[in-house]
Amino acid sequence: MERIAHPNLLGKRFPMIDIILHEPEIPMNTGNIARTCACTGARLHLIRPLGFDISDRAVRRAGLDYWKYVDISVYDSVEEFLSRNGDEGLFLATTKAPRCYTEADLRGAEVKLLFGKETAGLPEALRERYRDRCIRIPMTGPVRSLNLANSVAILCYEALRQQGFPTLKTTGSMAETADSAMTHIP
Repeated sequence: MERIAHPNLLGKRFPMIDIILHEPEIPMNTGNIARTCACTGARLHLIRPLGFDISDRAVRRAGLDYWKYVDISVYDSVEEFLSRNGDEGLFLATTKAPRCYTEADLRGAEVKLLFGKETAGLPEALRERYRDRCIRIPMTGPVRSLNLANSVAILCYEALRQQGFPTLKTTGSMAETADSAMTHIP
């Protein structure tokens, strides 16, 4: 396992959400997912082989200047990830799942969301091993799947919503303006 954690992250407590990408292929997707992780405090785990070099310009550009806020670990296999992190709170995102993600209880102390590669999804053996933990994002018609980065964002924010958005700011500067404007109403 290779860990790439920026010093800005050391000692900080974020929600225990882990985003695991099994053999990601498209650098811009991984960059966008890294940005979601930076915004939510989720940890990013990449399982080799990767379809790009982690220093790839497209990955870095998609993540903008948020890379310093992302806790990233890289593993040689899904088995290495599981041996180091366990499978407690593990959910597999797959279009083949028997149930919708809204049926999953994502309020646990640890939530691990595992996503497959863009062109093939997760291996069948892994899906069968964790059949009861497979969840799906609803879709219509003949479209195969959502973009990987969009799928990660949907499930990550669903977990955070179920947890009450711990450590996240739920209002922006307009809320402060609205509060002060309310005090000046005659």
